[in-house]
This record gives sequence, structure tokens and C-alpha cells, in this order.
Amino acid sequence: MELKATSIGKKLAQHPYHRVRMLTAGVEVTGDHHEYIIPFNQLLGVRCKRGVVWGELEFQLAEDKVVRLHGTEWSETQRFWQHLMKSWQSWTEQMVVISDQVLSDLQHFILDFVQKDGWLTQDALSDLQIHIEEAFSALPLPKERLREFPESYQRWQFCHLWLTAPEAQRQQRNHQWMAQLEKGYADFFATVERSPLNLSQRQAVMNDEKSVLVLAGAGCGKTAVLVAKTAWLLTRKQAQANQIVVLAFGHKAAEELSQRIALRVGTTDVTAKTFHSLALMIIQQATHKSPKITELESDKVKRYKLLLEQWIAQCSQKKAAANQWRQCLEDDVGWSLTQPQFWESPDIQEKIPLLLDKWLGLIRMHGGTQAQMIEQADEAERPLFTKRIKLMTPIVKAWKLALKEEGAIDFAGLLEQACGLVEKGRFISPWKYLLIDEFQDISPQRAKLVALLRQQNKHSRLYAVGDDWQAIYRFTGAQLDLTTKFAHYFGQVSLCQLDTTYRLDQRLNDVASGFVQQNAEQIQKTLVSHRQGNKKSITLLHENQLDALLDKLSGFVTRDETILVLGRYHYLKPKIFAKATTRWPNLSLAFMTMHASKGQEADYVIICGLNAGQEGFPAEDRETVIERGLLIEQESYPYAEERRLAYVAMTRAKQRTWLLFNPQNPSLFVAELKQLGVPIAKKA
Repeated sequence: MELKATSIGKKLAQHPYHRVRMLTAGVEVTGDHHEYIIPFNQLLGVRCKRGVVWGELEFQLAEDKVVRLHGTEWSETQRFWQHLMKSWQSWTEQMVVISDQVLSDLQHFILDFVQKDGWLTQDALSDLQIHIEEAFSALPLPKERLREFPESYQRWQFCHLWLTAPEAQRQQRNHQWMAQLEKGYADFFATVERSPLNLSQRQAVMNDEKSVLVLAGAGCGKTAVLVAKTAWLLTRKQAQANQIVVLAFGHKAAEELSQRIALRVGTTDVTAKTFHSLALMIIQQATHKSPKITELESDKVKRYKLLLEQWIAQCSQKKAAANQWRQCLEDDVGWSLTQPQFWESPDIQEKIPLLLDKWLGLIRMHGGTQAQMIEQADEAERPLFTKRIKLMTPIVKAWKLALKEEGAIDFAGLLEQACGLVEKGRFISPWKYLLIDEFQDISPQRAKLVALLRQQNKHSRLYAVGDDWQAIYRFTGAQLDLTTKFAHYFGQVSLCQLDTTYRLDQRLNDVASGFVQQNAEQIQKTLVSHRQGNKKSITLLHENQLDALLDKLSGFVTRDETILVLGRYHYLKPKIFAKATTRWPNLSLAFMTMHASKGQEADYVIICGLNAGQEGFPAEDRETVIERGLLIEQESYPYAEERRLAYVAMTRAKQRTWLLFNPQNPSLFVAELKQLGVPIAKKA
């Protein structure tokens, strides 16, 4: 059946279409130069209108597109329209049944998918969305017509939400799943650690995204979450012990973590490793050889002796080298070298090994050739950096020669060799879960090993626990933005924030949090405490009151309570410690540098040296040309790392903190702390 415009109607209408013909499941609209086939599965509606003389058909398509036919005789137009509507309606009735079945099957698939006992990951959500889109593309009816059929439309809406608001749907589903698990595993969460886990800790433990970053402030139980996560994986049988690797920084931290895991999990099958012990294991398994770790790594005296002897030989044997070293130490480090043969000075011989050790460590960690180091240095400083790095060449050669003679490898070489073996596929990662403590301290070399292990095992999950507010080891090569820009380096991330501090009272927490978050580049967090505290929780005090303060503390501090005195450097340890054991014999009193205090806690904390100047705090920028060339670029915010170091120091106290300063020469931090409401006491 077809409908044509009359000859007059065709001439007067001047439209591109003047003829329509019925097809098996659609219509064909044509003109002298145009042809348009409209299948029923694209047709949204047909309007039949009567003009002054002729009839008009209007075919409605998706995206508000309309195809019109004008100039047809009205009675014929009506007859064609009625026939078309009958055919279209019959087709629609058949297609509704099919569409409803497709949507019903899809709805059941989604329900089954999201009701599985497990975390719904972002990757799984992407797979689900692909399935939904494929099902929608198989619908015989246009989605715009589904509104005409309430049951089908309701099913379509349910499914469509996973396309239009997928993350909201995923989060809602995961929260519902976690709420059910909390009830079923109430005993686990109440007993897995010394204290029952709070809501944010429980949710962090249950989170099973492919990449999870758990962030917290001081005293929020980060390590407790890591231990509980290990126990959770084993309890839920999400992984076997040999499929879990827990990583820590330093042997002591790894040992303490292993002990906690064994105590809480009830098995020694999962132990924490350092990155270096992990690298050693990879090398052993891949090569069936066990490389020897050089004694120089663990024997500081022997290491310093090697560096000092080589440096003295370099200066004493080559006048040009001596002159260059003099210029380097005076200009870059700020030392005053008055003696012609400065390398013979006992004071210099005491200090130079520490400096050489730091520079050598950065060169070893970089791992590249000298040319690569020079190329990566800032263009403006490249000429001077080239001179300084070449000055270190004999030291580096002496180190490599010592390793060769010992038949050993150093820590940087361990990581480099392990990365190479994983990259070449000579080691197959067995780990389903990589759990990392104190993630903010990770360096690019360690991060590379983690990334390679994950690439090697596509099913692996990364679970990182840390605190960007406590990132204080840039000088050893730690790279903060591996934490603050986690997703950039490790892919889509689920961020969990622990929101309760158990060490600090609310007053001290508010001051410390407000202070560290002056730097907008720090990840914003809100922490709460169950103890309110008061204005005396943290106090600014004149530094000449240290003796009086300890006298006062000796009057009420119990034998079980601890006092920690902190300074920026070892050599700033207060002289009163020489008489402390006799003057205050009942006080549990200890001194640490601020860096060493990280991870420690005490009942009372006294922070010394909040003064301006060369030995003050924040410390003036002392980075040398070599350090600037080998470390990542410094943050733009002034004293960013020193600010985090102050946060670490302030947050060691369970009861009270005193900040000692010279009122004649106060640190710039003192003014900021006063603005945050910290009171000043002239007397203890």
C-alpha cells in the first residue's frame, strides 16, 4: 500500500518527499531526489493532520527529527494512516513481549551480579555497564517508546540507573553489603585488635577495590587496620597466606608488624617484609642464587671509614679536586674551611662521612648513568650540578670496587635487579594482595617494583596505608605525590579516611590538623577525638623554662608515664640531660630527634628549638646542588616538609605538649600557632 501527493499538491508543497510506501516492518518515504526508509524500530510516532486542502503525515524519529509528507488527498491520507497504525501496532505488540523479556533477563542479571558476596569493584562495574549497553542495543523497541509500557519502562529505568549514576549505585550497593557483613562479623571486628574497630576502620578493612588508599592522621590506628585487613583476607578466604605480602619500611617496623600480625591473626604464615627483603626473595627465586648483601649497608662505622679514606685520598692527591671540594663545601653546604689542608681537620673528618653517605645514597637510588643524572638536572643548575656530580665519581667508583671485592650487592642494587627480573618475566608474582604500611614514605624505585608486580599479576590488589601529613623523608628519596596523586600512578583508587584519633585529645588534634593543613596541597581530612582536652593541651613556653617544667612534671608524673623531649637535630639535645638521672630520677625521660619520633608516643611531649635562624625550626633550606638535582622538585609551599615534621612532633603526646621558643628570636611557626589559639606561658 502506498500514498502519493496529488500533482497540484506536489507542486505547491515543494517538499522533498511526496510518496510513502508500506514495507514489511516500516515505511519508505521518497521524492524525486530523496529516499528515506523508516523501520518500525526507529519510528516513535505518526501524526495525521488535515490542512486547508490536503492531508499531511508526520513521522517522528529520535532526537526530535521529523519526516513530513504533504499534499496528499485527505481521505486517502486517513486510509493509509489507519492501515499503517494497525500494522505498526501489531508489530509493537510482538516487540513489547520481546523487549520485556530482554529487560526482565537484564534486571535479574544485575540483581544476581550485585548480590554476590563481595566488594563491587570499579572494574566489575565497567564490565556490568558493557553488558547493560549490549542488552539495550538488542532491544527491538526504541527506548523512547518504553514509557508507553509501564512494566517494561520500570525495568528499563532500574537498569539504566547503572549507566547514568553508576558510581552512586555502586557505593550504595557496597554500603548495603558492608552493613550486612558488619552484623555477621561483629565478633571479628570487636576482637581482631586490642580495641574494637570503629566504623571508618571497619569499612577500610572491608573495602576490596583493586587499589585502596587508607589515609589517616596521627593516632588513628593505621597499622591496626593493616593487621585487621590481613586477618580479614584469611578469615573470609579471599586469599591464602602465600598470596599476601605485607611491606614495611625498615627491619624494626617489619618485625613489629609481623609480631602484631602473628598475635592477631594467630599464624606466622604471613610476615611483613622490607622492600629489600622482598627484592632479595625475588632474586633468589628467579635466579636460584642468593646474593650477598654488603656489610657496608649495616656497618655504619665501616661505611664511613671507606668514604672518609677515599675522600681524603682524593683531596690530598689532587690539588684541583681539593679546590673543587673546598668550593663545594663552602658554597653548597656553608662550611667554613680555614685550613689549607682542610681534609685533615678532625671536625671536618667527623662531618664529611655523613654528607658523602647521603649523596652516595641518592646516586645509588637514582640508578641511572652519570649522563642521565646530568640530563635530568634543572637546566639552570646543570653546569654546576655536572661539576659536583663528577666530584663524586671517585667515591662512587670506590663503593662499587668495595662491593666487587666483597662479592656483594647493596640495597639499591637489590631493588634494581629485582625490578629487572620482574620486568623480563623471570619472576611470576604469586601475590593476590600487596599490603603496604606507611605508604607516604615510598620512593620511586620501590613504587616501580610495586607497579611491575601488579602488571605481572593482573588480579593483584594494592592496599596502601599512610598519612600524607607525616611525609618527612624527602631527603632519603621518598616522593610525596605517589600518595597525594595516587590514582595517577596506580590507577583508579578507592580512598578511605580514618576519622578518629585515639592518641590526641580534640584540642591538640584541632591545633595540629589546622597547622598542617595551612598547606592546601595536603589532602584535607577531618579527625575527631573522644577526649575534648583544654587550652593547656598544647602550650607555647619560653625556652628558659625547661628546667622549671621538668621540676613541675616531677611533682605529678607517675613512674608509668613517659616524657619525650624532641629537637630538630641530635646535637640540639638539651644539656640538662647530663643531670637528669640525678635531678629527676623518677621521671621516664628520653630525647629524640623529630624524625626519629615518628611512630612513637608519650604521655607528655616537650618540643625544643622553635626559633629562627640557622639552627632553628623550621630549618632553613639546606639542599645542595647535588640533592636538588637528584631529588624530585621541592613543593611550592614554603617549608612544606618542615611543617609536616612539626605536625609529627606535636602529635606524639597523649596528654600534653609544650612548644619551647626564644621570645627574642621566635620561629615563624610560633606566630601561626598563636593565631590557632595556642596560649603562651612565660613560666612553667
